[in-house]
Amino acid sequence: MNDDFYPGDAVATLSLKAREDYVDTPSIHALCGRARSYIDAGFPLHLRGPAGCGKTTLAFRLAAELGRPTMFLVGDEAMTTADLIGKQTRFQHRKVVDQFIHSVLKYEENVEQQWSDAKLTVACREGFTLVYDEFTRSRPEANNVLLAVLEERLLALPASNGVGEYVKVHPNFRIIFTSNPREYAGIHNSQDALNDRLITMDLDYVDEASEIAIVASRAKANSELAAPIVRLVRAYRATGEFEQIPTPRATIMIAKMAAIQKMKPSIDNPAFVRLCMDVLEGKCMHCGHSASKAPQYREVLMEIIKEHCGVRRQSNGKARPSNNRSTCQSIGLNS
Repeated sequence: MNDDFYPGDAVATLSLKAREDYVDTPSIHALCGRARSYIDAGFPLHLRGPAGCGKTTLAFRLAAELGRPTMFLVGDEAMTTADLIGKQTRFQHRKVVDQFIHSVLKYEENVEQQWSDAKLTVACREGFTLVYDEFTRSRPEANNVLLAVLEERLLALPASNGVGEYVKVHPNFRIIFTSNPREYAGIHNSQDALNDRLITMDLDYVDEASEIAIVASRAKANSELAAPIVRLVRAYRATGEFEQIPTPRATIMIAKMAAIQKMKPSIDNPAFVRLCMDVLEGKCMHCGHSASKAPQYREVLMEIIKEHCGVRRQSNGKARPSNNRSTCQSIGLNS
């Protein structure tokens, strides 16, 4: 992904290329193909799903496949319509002093406002692709201007010097929205009129095989290292014993550190257990809420690590129960 300035415009565009570590498993390929079919038909696409499920990555992948310059916009509570379409940003001063006849002084000064297009306007004029990330973090009234853009293919700009302007949306203009589910903090309910104009695809975390492939690629690790780490994080995710969902980003963090430090993903490896605790324990419910339950959540984590990353063995090769309390104490954690 490279930042470039498109000739004649003051707003930077993105020239997108498929990233080298992009993983294209059969399930991801099918998802991408379905999304691409809607975009090719001219429909605005809305990718909705939990944090870390790959919404933005998929949006950039689709934009790269379209092969057009891309504008990237991130929703924000403070965003206004002007941040989407543009505004009067500065004054242009013009001063003329005429003293052709030395005894006569002519003086003229004009002050004019200048309009600057914002990303939506540039994309509509030029037929670019617009990726509007986390659009429900913006207030619904800021997004009202999109209604006519998506339905009538017309963008109305405010009056400048008493004269308004209408921008006819370019036939190649495409827009991809992403958002988190409504229960996430800082999310506004999008207006029904806008939702009615979108094709919404609800995404979830990818299947286990795809996640192993993604983690191995992003962490630059082999699948033998990535697989047990993916399974333990997915198992922890399934428990619901957390305040913040442990996403594949957490899995990539653990796998990357394990690969860099050449750690064996094993309950017998104190450094690996500490790494898992550092990455995952902070997402537990006891964080800032019920510290008294910390040992209980730590016990859950230890059981999951033990289940997916081996058990302790005696010198005769027979498996022996692993004492979670002693393991915690051996790595400096209070149980």
